[in-house]
Amino acid sequence: MTTIRLTAAQAMMRWLSVQMTEDDQRFIDGVWAIFGHGNVAGVGEALHGIGDALPTWRGQTEQTMAHAAIAFAKGQGRRRAHAVTSSIGPGSTNLVTAAALAHVNRLPLLIIAGDVFATRRPDPVLQQVEDFDDGTVSANDCLRPVSRYFDRITRPEQLLTALPRAMRVMTDPANCGPATIAFCQDVQAEAHDWPEAFFAPRVWRIRRPEPDATELAEVAALIRAAKAPVIVCGGGVIYSGAESALGDFASRHGIPVIETQAGKSALAQAHPMNFGASGVDGSAAANRAAANADLVIGIGTRLQDFTTGSRTLFGRLVSINVQPYDAAKHFSTALVSDARVALEKLTALLGEYKASPDTQSRAEWLAAVDAHCAPPADANALPTDAQVIGVVQRASTEASIAMCAAGTMPGALKLLWQPSQAGYHMEYGYSCMGYEVAGAMGLKLARPDREVLCFVGDGSYMMANAELATAVMRRIPFTVILTDNRGYGCINRLQQVCGGAEFNNMYVNCNIEVQPQIDFVAHAGSMGAHAVKATIATLGDEIAAARSRDIPTVIVIDTDATEGPGFGEAGHWWDVAVPQVGGPQRLRDAYDIYLTNAARQSLVN
Repeated sequence: MTTIRLTAAQAMMRWLSVQMTEDDQRFIDGVWAIFGHGNVAGVGEALHGIGDALPTWRGQTEQTMAHAAIAFAKGQGRRRAHAVTSSIGPGSTNLVTAAALAHVNRLPLLIIAGDVFATRRPDPVLQQVEDFDDGTVSANDCLRPVSRYFDRITRPEQLLTALPRAMRVMTDPANCGPATIAFCQDVQAEAHDWPEAFFAPRVWRIRRPEPDATELAEVAALIRAAKAPVIVCGGGVIYSGAESALGDFASRHGIPVIETQAGKSALAQAHPMNFGASGVDGSAAANRAAANADLVIGIGTRLQDFTTGSRTLFGRLVSINVQPYDAAKHFSTALVSDARVALEKLTALLGEYKASPDTQSRAEWLAAVDAHCAPPADANALPTDAQVIGVVQRASTEASIAMCAAGTMPGALKLLWQPSQAGYHMEYGYSCMGYEVAGAMGLKLARPDREVLCFVGDGSYMMANAELATAVMRRIPFTVILTDNRGYGCINRLQQVCGGAEFNNMYVNCNIEVQPQIDFVAHAGSMGAHAVKATIATLGDEIAAARSRDIPTVIVIDTDATEGPGFGEAGHWWDVAVPQVGGPQRLRDAYDIYLTNAARQSLVN
């Protein structure tokens, strides 16, 4: 057997550089890195040595580097990914939030976390977390519950099995998620004689599981018997590449499609069967279709509480999902299958079956959206988020992608944004504040042909904005629409709906003596971005002007914090527990409303 003598870290990087997709690209496109003593001598040297065969990129903090990596993977439809390396201690624990985000959203991410010495000779090393009762524990064990695959490398040859296992998870449509390799720092630098065959290029194909014939026939029979079915489109439709199949299926059989955050833009809003958002932040047309449905067909959705109206919106449920865990949720009739394969096979079985959707409700809803997003009558008044969305919508093109993550804007965008196909990117599985700026950078890397419009509130921007500097250094252009309502407006409204007093969310209601006057334009400009303050009248022109730049543009606009995204009969109940006793009358009134809605919840459909 021919062997090659390399350090463990050198072997890892060489192996990763030849793991290929079916269209002859590296699956791991590159590695985000901040070096510390736990990875600089081993992983850092190996990354320098391999050069452009596996590029290294420097970010500002481990969490936001991983957010960029996750957005890249999502933008690539889970067909490619990035790796992130950390030193030990705080570098690793900085990754926990991002790993959880990737885990919840079922997105591939490779974490290469430096670890303590396998020999234990210098223990305790700098930043080492010591467990008094378990000598095998390190800070990296925090990543176990938020990783789909976790391994600790204490011998070089363990990489021969650990790396293929990590790739298997990241390319598995059912179990996709973050893979963590905790890499002992002395082992990174240890030499080993590796089989030359280990470094032969390998193509990783993402499989399409076929449905069980009995399950398929049962679901087809349920659909044929339904008079008013509705489809709930989740992110699995996009990851399957089933957008066209879904559009054809819905049109052929007359079944309305309602969307989750992850599934939005699988069909363009212009598609006649697209009835808009489902659930808590849903449209009147979508929620009416769901309430009147005698069969709800979930496709590629994990049936989160926002989608189901906290289990008050859906009746009889079919769930088509590549993951059996998701397919069996809420006592659904399960069809375990790739989404595209299932739709194609169901079409063949359904023949000429066609329902009669209420298309008038869709037309009424879209007209209401246009009115709600129209410019304000008073040009001097602070605009609502809906009015900001309206201006950005009218300034957008077919190449635009609206993206966001947390706060008011996700609900408003899901409700009101009218995307082209693949024109929407939302991280809402984990609803992680601070994802937006780094996510916009990662999304632009994934889709350089598209315009990225990043919506972010002032609160989320304050949590994580440093990757603006990275995007400037790398000349990655995107446009940030920073809406400043001077606090956490979304949670402030929820606090009041739940019977609470306005407290500790808006700056004006915090226990502070001086209201902050943050100059977001100066802040973003100090990192090299093009930054400007806009009004509702100038916002559209600023968005158009940003298209000529090769760096990020940050457009700051003051907004009204009092109005939420919903109107009329849009939206649905959300189960947020209200205190049973104590407090003023408004709290008791909120609890009575809570009991009324909770009585509608069904644990068995």
